[in-house]
Amino acid sequence: MAIPTAPPKKGIFPRAVPFIIGNEAAERFSFYGMRSILSTFLVAQFFNPTNNPALQTTADAQANDQVHFFVALAYFMPLIGGIAADWIFGKYKVILYVSIVYCVGHAFLAAFDTNLPWFTYGLLLIAVGAGGIKSSVSANVGDQFDQSNKHLMSKVYGWFYFSINAGSVVATVLIPYLYANYGASVAFGVPGILMALATLIFWSGRKRYVRMPPVGIAQGFRQTFQPEGMKAIGRILLVFMFIPVFWALWDQNLSEWVLQATKLDREIWSGFTVLPEQVQTVNPFFLVTMIPIFTYGIYPAVERLGINFTPLRRIGTGLLLTGLSFVVIALVQERIDLGEQPSVWWQVLAYLILSAGEVLVSITGLEYAYTHSPKAMKSFMTAVWLLTVSAGNLFVSMMNGSIATGGFFARFKGADYDWFFVGLMGVNFLLFVIISVFLKERNYVAEAETAEQLSAKTDV
Repeated sequence: MAIPTAPPKKGIFPRAVPFIIGNEAAERFSFYGMRSILSTFLVAQFFNPTNNPALQTTADAQANDQVHFFVALAYFMPLIGGIAADWIFGKYKVILYVSIVYCVGHAFLAAFDTNLPWFTYGLLLIAVGAGGIKSSVSANVGDQFDQSNKHLMSKVYGWFYFSINAGSVVATVLIPYLYANYGASVAFGVPGILMALATLIFWSGRKRYVRMPPVGIAQGFRQTFQPEGMKAIGRILLVFMFIPVFWALWDQNLSEWVLQATKLDREIWSGFTVLPEQVQTVNPFFLVTMIPIFTYGIYPAVERLGINFTPLRRIGTGLLLTGLSFVVIALVQERIDLGEQPSVWWQVLAYLILSAGEVLVSITGLEYAYTHSPKAMKSFMTAVWLLTVSAGNLFVSMMNGSIATGGFFARFKGADYDWFFVGLMGVNFLLFVIISVFLKERNYVAEAETAEQLSAKTDV
């Protein structure tokens, strides 16, 4: 009797990988570059062009309202894009055609930088484009591998993640400089050029992609909403219902914190001062630095102490650190409210703490969505994870809209605004600790590995 053997391993990456990595780096440059100046631009161009101190609070709230609504829409669209890609059109068509919409949105920002309605239309198109491809791009990476080269997948995802942060770092340094020295049309135009380049790179690899056919609406619906799938959704949602508060705080580092940076002493060292939009560059820098530190240093050290640092404990610790970062921001804002000009290094400290919280919550949560859902639901649950980003930003958008119109939340001025979020995260953290004690987990990936090991022993 012939004994089946595994296909020989190949040491060559799939031919499509360079196109996917190049596309991702250029696309993330375009997104983060545009977003790096968005809050300060909206205030300076539309909501308080005369820099009137009496209008500053309202103008900041209007800008934050628009920015967070944009982010909320961008992170809602992965659900729609994922369904369209997996069930109807296939990933390649969705990524290509929606990327064209993305490019048009960037063109609107560059062309209508003095026209708020049309500028807003551009933001809506970018939200549809960025969100529409988000759930398909990373999944498209995995589609390129088979049994012969799947051992290389982790390396490719490492480069994929590196390209995201590399694009972010370069963009958040360069685009604020272009905005300060050459104006808004150039600063928004360059990200548009990069998005057009991203689309061209993706299209150039069209003959090299492995394209998974869509499963059809009926089959996709049956796979997602089968009885075991519904149980998995229930278990995961009990964890994910605490995550929107994390994103409500985290996403302010790209909007509210940037506006706060305009009021800080931004001299890093003697004779060198950074732009307010450039301070946020430390976040991706801290992130890529901390990931190996946590993975190869902190997590093993905690395990050696006899502490089982489960995903739920990681998330809880991350929530606590995120709240602590806002304590620093609130204390800085209190000094600003008193007419002082604190050093930007205090905000860098807040970014350091926030980045640690991001590693513990964001990366762990994304992994949790994958490992704790059945095989047929992994893309869907990843989209649900992204919906937590949307929900958190929608709340902050509504809160700032209330402030701008003198509503209920208008009472939270200056540092009171930041202390509100400290309190919100405190309540969220305590409830998470209580509920997590009763949560039942089911790791489908671990179960599959155990089943494979038992099967191997039986065959022997």
